[in-house]
Amino acid sequence: MVHPASTCCKISGDGSCACAAQAKCSCGKENALHCTCNKASTENTVSGARCSCRARPAGQCTCERATTENHPIHGEACPCGKRPSESCTCEKVDKVDAAVEQLETDFTSRAH
Repeated sequence: MVHPASTCCKISGDGSCACAAQAKCSCGKENALHCTCNKASTENTVSGARCSCRARPAGQCTCERATTENHPIHGEACPCGKRPSESCTCEKVDKVDAAVEQLETDFTSRAH
């Protein structure tokens, strides 16, 4: 059985992470970080500890892990205090963002 990374909501059948597609703005059906409602100014940027989908603040998850992540932390927590110690997103933000950036292919700059 393949377990999803601590910064991924789910591993899909092809092995990719399906979290970004699941995370939604809290006030509608728009994708997280692309809100168009009155919460856009606060929800279209996320800093600090995040939900495992990385698009929402910790404790405000809207992906399929919301039921397990949107509760107070019991036991050992990350240094930021908002995530369990085995799935920190507070101090890993730069490393995770760098890893994700390396996985993405920029087709806009490729010659035909």
